[in-house]
Amino acid sequence: MFAPSMKTSPVRLVCRHRFAAGMAAVLLAAAASAAVQTVAVAMRDGVKLATDVYLPEGAGPWPVILTRTPYNKALGAGIGAEGMKRGYAIVVQDCRGRFASEGENLPFHRDHTDGPDTMKWLLAQSWCNGRIGTWGGSAGAITQLLLMGRDAPQPACQHLTVGAPDLYAGIYPGGVFKKAMIEDWLRISRFATNALAVWEAHPGYDAYWRERDATPRYAQADTAAVHLGGWYDIFAQGTIDSFVGYQTRGAAGARGRQKLVMGPWTHGVLQTKAGELTFPENARRPPGDVHDSWKWFDFHLKGEPNGFDRLPPVTYYVMGDVSDPGAPGNVWRTADQWPPVPTRSVNWYFHADRTLSTARPAEQAAALSYTYDPSNPAPTVGGLQLTLPAGGMDQRRIESRPDVLVFTSAPLEAPLEVTGRVRARLWVSSDAPDTDFFARLCDVYPDGRSINICEGQLRARFRDGFDREQPLRPGAVYALDLDLWSTSIIFNRGHRLRVHVTSSSSPGYDPNPNTGDAFRARDYQRAARNVLYLDRRRPSHLVLPVVRSAASN
Repeated sequence: MFAPSMKTSPVRLVCRHRFAAGMAAVLLAAAASAAVQTVAVAMRDGVKLATDVYLPEGAGPWPVILTRTPYNKALGAGIGAEGMKRGYAIVVQDCRGRFASEGENLPFHRDHTDGPDTMKWLLAQSWCNGRIGTWGGSAGAITQLLLMGRDAPQPACQHLTVGAPDLYAGIYPGGVFKKAMIEDWLRISRFATNALAVWEAHPGYDAYWRERDATPRYAQADTAAVHLGGWYDIFAQGTIDSFVGYQTRGAAGARGRQKLVMGPWTHGVLQTKAGELTFPENARRPPGDVHDSWKWFDFHLKGEPNGFDRLPPVTYYVMGDVSDPGAPGNVWRTADQWPPVPTRSVNWYFHADRTLSTARPAEQAAALSYTYDPSNPAPTVGGLQLTLPAGGMDQRRIESRPDVLVFTSAPLEAPLEVTGRVRARLWVSSDAPDTDFFARLCDVYPDGRSINICEGQLRARFRDGFDREQPLRPGAVYALDLDLWSTSIIFNRGHRLRVHVTSSSSPGYDPNPNTGDAFRARDYQRAARNVLYLDRRRPSHLVLPVVRSAASN
């Protein structure tokens, strides 16, 4: 469960899924007796959004903390009570169509206009002193990102926990629909029955997603922000991307004023467990309390000299062997930028004998093939999931499948530190007009456990860009580049690297029917014979960002 960093009375809250928990854990955490005024705030199209306002005692005006949520503003009593005690006006708004608000009950449908309209309304209130911060986790972070660079004054600061600046990349990573996460979340959150159809109608990156994408607007971002995420979070790369975008491409109020925190977490942050992995207690608390929302707001909204500006821009957790207390890793580090340390790109090649090494294949012709049948897809085991078990989990249960190619290195003679973005280049062919390819990096412990670290996938029709579809020519060989997102880990001495190449991971991802038809327009499905090339001219491989000083670690 997501445990936000605003410190209120501790409470243990059980939610049916982590996405909703992002707001609920804190919003229910304090006493629900705060005095609240509910206002119907009109948007530009006349739709009124229900908005709860919590004001401190006294004359005001006060700095304001705004959160816009699809999870019921009524849960805001806790944060409202705590914020008033700290001298803040707290504003909690039901997103359009949610709970007490008017409008269509569709996720993120008009947040890119409703957020700016709400900012304008706040600035016109007599109790607002003009200093506004925004806060929220998961969906509440996405609503913050969607208001940036739009036609309204921007907040003085933001606190963004596990958010996605590019909705398409979160919902269709690599062009592959994240089936379990999206279908479960829409159903459990009780969005409109046509909400799924809306997203199904846009399987490629088009004008719909462009309108809801913060990344093209980084240059207009003009605010300081904390970007808090986890290596096993569903939006892990989005958290890093928003930090880099604000920090390096933002306007004057954003550039150089960002904080990134990446822990060994799933969609619930400040934890020690990620799937079957249990990290040391230090995983719960980043150094310097850089995750602390109240300190962040006190510095930016009240001008309190609490030293937040002196904290390093980047704080990240280097994962390590969780079974060996003396192993390198499982520590927090800080840096001035992301990527944080000098690295060199090292290719780890896949070989026909199922080995993995840095030696380039010497064979003139070598390949392995498998049959991917969408009626019998490889199961999802851990990883970046929301409603399914998430985090690092033993993958041996799927490694004996004939449709999962497994490549394993020799035991490492020294620790190997990998920090940064992991990629794979696969030389492939298929007898189908469309199919998917997955690549997964694992850490193999001496006892045989094969723990997933990061993974990426690509729907082959999107190999030239997610805004265009190109069918495969049966038998033609293509070079596909897969993005496995970012990580930071020290593979311990005696461990082995392992890579899976397959074409499915269900129900986490929607199985490709291999027909080349429009998404979900399936009159039938068929098996695909997929080939991975492993020779001198077509050397499929993984690209690891290896820290130059890894041997000394």
